[in-house]
Amino acid sequence: MMPSVLLMNEEHRYIKRMLGVMRGYCQKVLKGETVELSDFRSMIDFVRNYADQHHHGKEEEIFFGFMLEELGVLAEKLVKMGMLVEHDLGRLLIADMEAALKKVEAGDEDAKLDLVSNAMGYTYLLHRHIDKEDGVVFTFADRELSDSAKAAIEARYEAFEASEEAVNARSKYVELLESLEAKL
Repeated sequence: MMPSVLLMNEEHRYIKRMLGVMRGYCQKVLKGETVELSDFRSMIDFVRNYADQHHHGKEEEIFFGFMLEELGVLAEKLVKMGMLVEHDLGRLLIADMEAALKKVEAGDEDAKLDLVSNAMGYTYLLHRHIDKEDGVVFTFADRELSDSAKAAIEARYEAFEASEEAVNARSKYVELLESLEAKL
């Protein structure tokens, strides 16, 4: 398996852990327990900057690009009509979650339902999405891409992961995840 795929699998494990945190906080809201609303802001920050910008950004800019370029129609269906649509749906759910959070912060108790439903919609979507990527997309790409494409992907991933921005994002967001997990 390509080292970049193993890295993506590892990042998926962190993202799934955050999905567990989101679910745990939603359960607390449903039970009427007091939660720090700023923790929901931290979850949104993690999703936007780690799961989406850091992780999905690499998929979209590097991995999927090589798949589309080299594997044609098969990759186009899988990537454009599957993975990218789900990335966009995730972004919509997080935007709606943030809008609901603003209403809750302003005292709108009814908006708690919107907060929970969008957070849970995101967790359901991402669990299925990650399972497809790990079980189908990455395996397909690893099997079907040429050696030259794989080498180019690895070079781009290595350069990205060595950047200060990537190192800082990993450190910051794994620490944030662990701090939220400790509160459950």
